[in-house]
Amino acid sequence: MAEAGRRSKRALAVTLAAALAIAGCGSGAGDDGPRTLKLWHYEGPDSAMGVAWAEAVKQFESTHPGVKVAFEEKGFEQIQKTAPMVLNSNDAPDVLEYNKGNATAGLLSKQGLLTDISDEVTKRGWDKQLSPRIQTTARYDEQGVMGSGKWFGVPNYAEYVKVFYNKDMFAQQGIAVPATLEELTAAMDKFVAAGVTPLAVGGAEYPAHQIMYQLALSKADKDWVDRYQRYTGKVDFHDAAWTYGARTFADWVDKRYISKDSAGVKAEDMGVSFMQGKYPIMISGTWWYGRLAAGIKDFQWGSFLWPGLTAGSAGNMWVVPQGSKNKDLAYDFIAITMSPQIQDKLRDAGGVSLVDSGTAAASPQIQELTENFKTLSAQDRLAFYPDWPAPGYYDVQVFAVQKLITGTATPQQVLDELAKPYQENLANVGK
Repeated sequence: MAEAGRRSKRALAVTLAAALAIAGCGSGAGDDGPRTLKLWHYEGPDSAMGVAWAEAVKQFESTHPGVKVAFEEKGFEQIQKTAPMVLNSNDAPDVLEYNKGNATAGLLSKQGLLTDISDEVTKRGWDKQLSPRIQTTARYDEQGVMGSGKWFGVPNYAEYVKVFYNKDMFAQQGIAVPATLEELTAAMDKFVAAGVTPLAVGGAEYPAHQIMYQLALSKADKDWVDRYQRYTGKVDFHDAAWTYGARTFADWVDKRYISKDSAGVKAEDMGVSFMQGKYPIMISGTWWYGRLAAGIKDFQWGSFLWPGLTAGSAGNMWVVPQGSKNKDLAYDFIAITMSPQIQDKLRDAGGVSLVDSGTAAASPQIQELTENFKTLSAQDRLAFYPDWPAPGYYDVQVFAVQKLITGTATPQQVLDELAKPYQENLANVGK
């Protein structure tokens, strides 16, 4: 066992050394003095990705004498709203984490704000590390539509939406782990009957519209997903899937599965309320796993997959702004984050790694998280995210679904709100 561990460590060291050799580690202090790599990302220090990227920064500085990393933590919403302006200025970082999809990375690639890294991807073998389906969110055509064309980013982890639950609260009500949507509904009915609001929801940000999308996906197939996400065919926002999603979400509010007060709740507050044991269920992404594992002390918790298709994909990705002053250093840093050693660090902190080192995970729960992603990927059940197709669509989705929570719009009116900007963007991309 000890010898196997030593062999594994030696193999990881050789792999990392090879990646850095390709990167040209001599790019430390230049003729003009010490160099600085300006890095932005929005992962909290206790999150799996935050832990992994902090270790990557240490390794980068140790292998690049004379180079310092100037790291700035930005909020997801902050980067979402200001990236086009900042990246078109002298304040652009050298490398940053950015959201994937037509509305974000696709838009910036179309605007010429991101570096085409296709040659670097081939040179460093990142195209061999990432499966074709995972590559979908890294490549964009001239119209900024994902799935083909040039590489404008490197996904560095994976993610998917699942159902987190409080085992103690389920046991108190004698509820078994649901395997179907019908069983999940029955469980929530039982909690309501006991005077407990079942779902922790953040209606002021992404969680609420992801739940509505999950409900729509329960009546959809992959052709439906590709038509919506990649413009491969006509999209009808009043078809059976969208109608079911909107009506059922509104029904969940009426049945008190979702509190009307959740319309003003942010994602962070939703997660904290679940960690405090105030709600038995939270439908959200695997990015919460590390936080939950570190933060929940007073009860047992678990998770299970949403039945059928689920929102998910490669996670956010590293992009290199066109205005980066140290692109060579940016590529070196990305290479370190894609090494088996750092990917294992991410996995063991509760994230979903994209690079398989062949070593076992730190715990059975984390191994399950990884295996679930492999299952979803192998069965082609990953359906991306609802706000990706059009620029500005994130805010549209948030505001529209908030109206279902507050009861200020009907499901049909909400679907009309979603349809209008989507169709306008469709005209712009010429599909």
